[in-house]
Amino acid sequence: MDITESQARVAEAMRDLVHRTTDFDPLELLHDLTAHVAELLPVAGAGVTVLDEMRRVEYATASDERCGHLEQVQIDLNEGPCLEATRTGVALAVTSLTGPPALRWPRFAGHARRVGISAVAAVPLRSPALTIGALNLMRDQDSDAAPNGPQMRIAQALADAAASCFGHRQEARDQAVMIEQLTIALDSRLVIEQAKGVMSERLNVSVDEAFQRLRQHARARQQKLTALAADVAQGTIPTELAPN
Repeated sequence: MDITESQARVAEAMRDLVHRTTDFDPLELLHDLTAHVAELLPVAGAGVTVLDEMRRVEYATASDERCGHLEQVQIDLNEGPCLEATRTGVALAVTSLTGPPALRWPRFAGHARRVGISAVAAVPLRSPALTIGALNLMRDQDSDAAPNGPQMRIAQALADAAASCFGHRQEARDQAVMIEQLTIALDSRLVIEQAKGVMSERLNVSVDEAFQRLRQHARARQQKLTALAADVAQGTIPTELAPN
């Protein structure tokens, strides 16, 4: 059987998501998930919500600022595809945010349309033990493309690959470790948001560009993204992150 370039890229993304050390950075893993999905599938971007230690849905990360904003909007409004997929553990097919389908999440749909998102889909982020969150997929209003059935299966497989790093058995000890890892991810997001703001202001670049520089710098040096962000948030910006 001939292997296509897209199939090879999916396989490489799977390897990247599961090939983690035991002390992996949980938030970096979730961001890598959104980055792979945004690159491999016909979507405008992707975001992730997770359950905190109180089983509340919280925004974790996104492929870009627009998607991140819409993930937070869902939390604030208590409605939207990521919340639904997280709470039910069931995937949501591509759903239009215009016309009658928009009545499913009327307030969220209005916010999404105002920033150019016309349709959404979601798959649960599930470990072998339980559902720990959801992956949200967004379609731009200027695009006719949307994930089809096989592509939604790829999104689910990528989400499962990432979630598998959080736990492997249905034992109380493993679930406690999983909850701790998700808490670390949520705490790390605050540090990274601070670092993005510092870099954006100091280097006069967009917030999205600031984050991409942080991520590339950490990866190139095999440094944890959260550790680098903590230094930047304190005002220590590596010279390599400055504009060319």
